[in-house]
Amino acid sequence: MEQLTITQFVRKNILELQPYISFRDHNEFEAPVLMDANESPFGTFNRYPDSTQKKLKRKIADLKNLSPGQIVVGNGSDELIDLIIKIFCEPKKDAIMMMNPSFAMYAFYAAINENKVIKVDLDENFEMVKENFLKMSEENQPKIFFLCSPNNPTGNSVDDIEFYLQNFNGIVVVDEAYIEFSDKKSSLELLIKYPNLIVLQTFSKAWGKAGARVGIACATEEIIKLINTVKAPYNVNSLSQELIIKSIDQLDEFQENVENILIERDWLESELRQMECVSKIFPTDANFFLVKFNNVDQVYQKLLEEEVLTNKRSPAIPDCIRINIGTREENKSLIAVLNKLKS
Repeated sequence: MEQLTITQFVRKNILELQPYISFRDHNEFEAPVLMDANESPFGTFNRYPDSTQKKLKRKIADLKNLSPGQIVVGNGSDELIDLIIKIFCEPKKDAIMMMNPSFAMYAFYAAINENKVIKVDLDENFEMVKENFLKMSEENQPKIFFLCSPNNPTGNSVDDIEFYLQNFNGIVVVDEAYIEFSDKKSSLELLIKYPNLIVLQTFSKAWGKAGARVGIACATEEIIKLINTVKAPYNVNSLSQELIIKSIDQLDEFQENVENILIERDWLESELRQMECVSKIFPTDANFFLVKFNNVDQVYQKLLEEEVLTNKRSPAIPDCIRINIGTREENKSLIAVLNKLKS
């Protein structure tokens, strides 16, 4: 493949767009009198957050062994998915490509932007079929390929990600929302080699901060500048920024929580294998299982009646329910309900 030039994939109007710049956040002051942003002089959180998230980016950069210029912080990964599509895909003209099944929000934001969605069906083991990828990529010429690894809702990781980077004429987005639960290497180490790569990560899953709504995109500084150009200036609030900084400072607690989830994952898998109503448990690198049941409608309804909330994937994925790992008490509640279905 010829050497990629990122600007060749960017919408012309985005290249011409001038970003909103907060004068305060792009300059250094020792003791400023803040009378520039029409804020109230009273209150605890009366000032706008740092629109550039400088302190948080430095923390994340040290954690991920990147430079702050390679990171953009979003109001959850959802915002970043939306912005990436808006940057590279012309409405009513361009297409994205994604795995099928995979995270539904890729198609959702493409639909909002009036972009076609090309779905590459996974095989019976939810693995990518390279020949299908090559064929559909060549036929449809999508601008963006979303690779979710570990994949939601199937739980398995994508093998040989470099193959897709080398054979896709566009932007490859690797969504690593569940990477901390996997023993596979992060694609962050590939950023230096592939200028068309964007890696998404989040603080919602392993970090236990879903309520803060903080996700990150990591890429070349060229791509990060494009995302910063189109994102809202104050997209991540002060409380969330402070919370994530504090969480990174408490790395031992994070690692302990991940280890506990992995212990519970093993325990729950062992228990599920003994359930008469379970026909298959798919391999997972995430904090959830995709489970196939003999009578999925009965199982799901019984769990719902007992207020054990799970994610029914059938009929899109026949007979399957996605179940995420809880505490030991929560996991026991799930097993107790499933045991009632033995007869």
